[in-house]
Amino acid sequence: MTTERFRHPRIPRALALWVLGLTLGGCSIGPRFHAPSAPSVARYTMRSHPATTMKARGPAGSAQRFVPSMAVSARWWTAFHSPDLDRLMARGLRNSQTLKAAVARLEQARAAVAAEEGIFYPQVNGDLGASRQQSSFGSKNSGPNGIYSLYTGGLSVSYYPDIFGANRLVYRSVEAQAQYQRDEMLAAQLTLVGNIATTAILAASERTQVAATEAIIRSEARLLALTRLQYHAGAVPYLAVINQESQLATSRANLPALKQQLAVSRYTLATLVGELPAAWRPLHLRLRNLHLPERLPVSLPSELVRQRPDIRAALEQLRYANATIGIADAQFYPVVQLTASFGQESLQPDKFFSPASNIWSIAGSLLAPIFHGGTLRAQRREAIAQYAGTLAAYRQTVLDAFQQVASSLRALAHDAQALRDQRDAYDAARKALHLAEESYRAGAIDSLQLLTNEALYSQARIAYVRAKAQRYLDTVGLYTALGGGLGPVQAAQSGLLQQTNASHRKTQQ
Repeated sequence: MTTERFRHPRIPRALALWVLGLTLGGCSIGPRFHAPSAPSVARYTMRSHPATTMKARGPAGSAQRFVPSMAVSARWWTAFHSPDLDRLMARGLRNSQTLKAAVARLEQARAAVAAEEGIFYPQVNGDLGASRQQSSFGSKNSGPNGIYSLYTGGLSVSYYPDIFGANRLVYRSVEAQAQYQRDEMLAAQLTLVGNIATTAILAASERTQVAATEAIIRSEARLLALTRLQYHAGAVPYLAVINQESQLATSRANLPALKQQLAVSRYTLATLVGELPAAWRPLHLRLRNLHLPERLPVSLPSELVRQRPDIRAALEQLRYANATIGIADAQFYPVVQLTASFGQESLQPDKFFSPASNIWSIAGSLLAPIFHGGTLRAQRREAIAQYAGTLAAYRQTVLDAFQQVASSLRALAHDAQALRDQRDAYDAARKALHLAEESYRAGAIDSLQLLTNEALYSQARIAYVRAKAQRYLDTVGLYTALGGGLGPVQAAQSGLLQQTNASHRKTQQ
């Protein structure tokens, strides 16, 4: 028997080397992931957009020049040269609970990746125990009453060799989820700063509209007083007084709605920066203090898919779905487990470390699927369908991104034209009202003509304020549509991402 055991000593060694080779090399299962190619288009719009926008008189009327391939700064809002806007952004990035929740999800995903790395290493456990037991009187180890003590201790090792690459696929799927959470966090940051800028500009516009409406009300109140004097002097009929009172009442009725819009914008801004509306001390951002950026970036269409965090997040979801197919494929392959244990077992404490108390075991097992009633094939079809749906969602995300950039480019050009037209309409209405007021005082025109000019001026003034605000809003829309400067390189330099990376390194130490 002893002779037979050692007759071919190289066979177990060769078998061990073969298993080791499979473990180190692994077998490639599952489809290889290939990222979808970027859309092969040279521009975002059907027709080439102009190199510059139109220029208008007054604030927000500067011409803006589109610069192809210009990098988008991660702090793009500083291009407006507004200290108040910079302070709002700093408060939002520091206090936003939505952003903090996204950071926490990223940390959770990174911890899951670190935990999943353990599948590549043997699992070692130690145990130490002592027990008091009673056995039958016939047991040779028991005392006179069948009672004895047992002392045990040792180490156990278990290892699942990644022969077919299933462990690597599981790890890649978890890693893809971590990358997805990273891009989701950056997308949340982009949404936050875009919403802060948009809401702050809207609040400034609404504040200006409120001031303009109040000035119109004061002017119309003076005209009403003048009309009453003319009526008492017999110069105009009582109908002129009624008409002027109606115009003043209409202007006053518009004021509460504007103030409500301003209040909503202020409270929304408070929530965006992580503060309660009751404790919010608004920063009175004003349109006249905003500088319109005169050089605007226009990224290449092929670069947009790498710049936008939401597209990169959709790509990581696609990578996860691809790994899921591989995991489903791995279910058709055997699972190998290697286990070993060694330690001590003794009835007497003083003999616990004696050679006679040594115990050990080495085992290997292989579990292979034979019949599962079609479950494994159905799970693979499910994974393939999931990948197809994720791919469609990715492509839709790309389409939405290109549509947003195209709309922003057209809005910048069209709203520059609209501002120039509104400025012309405002200047004309202001001159017409001034002439009408002088003519009315001189008795050259009646009150109906004056009221008509008042209404036209009021409409033109409010429309001009909105047109100015829209140019700033369009600029914000372009920055956010291009990814807000949170591409791979800029994201690595982002203060928020640096903060989470430092926290991650500190956790691992």
